Amino acid sequence: MMVWVWLGLLAFFVIVEAATANLLTIWFAAGALVAFISSFFIENPIIQIVIFVVVSLIVLVALRPIAKKYTRTRKQPTNADMYINAEGIVSETISNLNAKGTVKVRGSVWTARSFADEVEIGDLDLPF
Repeated sequence: MMVWVWLGLLAFFVIVEAATANLLTIWFAAGALVAFISSFFIENPIIQIVIFVVVSLIVLVALRPIAKKYTRTRKQPTNADMYINAEGIVSETISNLNAKGTVKVRGSVWTARSFADEVEIGDLDLPF
């Protein structure tokens, strides 16, 4: 009877893993597979459950760090992220109190504000 339970759990964990693809339930699918195989040789459901839990935990602890290392996604900076920490040229005096100010960074003009409201940045007397 437990054969069907383990087979059902195995199918469930594989379907959830396929739907999420985040290595969320694959560890439990491995435990369910071993418990499924053990159910042919061991009739005691308590021992089968212990096998499921132990195998799932061993696979999780042993393989998750390796899997994370190889599945780590690199974030590709796009749009505004590419301009973080880049140098720019003030093209209009930056004044929070007057709600104005622009900076040219890598050929693009961006609205700029200072960290402190009382600080103005830039001098329009300089040639640009």
